[in-house]
Amino acid sequence: QVQLVESGGGLVQAGGSLRLSCAASGGTWSRYYMGWFRQAPGKEREFVAAISWNGGITSYADSVKARFTASRDNAKNTGFLQMNALKPEDTAVYYCAAASARIEKSGEADYWGQGTQVTVSS
Repeated sequence: QVQLVESGGGLVQAGGSLRLSCAASGGTWSRYYMGWFRQAPGKEREFVAAISWNGGITSYADSVKARFTASRDNAKNTGFLQMNALKPEDTAVYYCAAASARIEKSGEADYWGQGTQVTVSS
């Protein structure tokens, strides 16, 4: 059983940056693919980014490419999402997820964090 805890959300002006963290416990973190998803009010949860077990492979939604960067530190059982050039449309609750295989859909997650709010003002 893996527990995930996100942190780093907050309120930022458009064009600003935030770095989200996802701390994992209760499992062998390096065996899990890691994904980031977000859910805005009234919308479905959507894929944002994913990173492979050793960090060698990343994938991103088109809407965040070149602005967001996923990374991980397996020695610290932590994953990160660096978000730059934030836009108001990035406002959502952001969730990290762990999966035993490549993840790009919410249904592929084995474990979820509780989410952290990101609000981007215009």
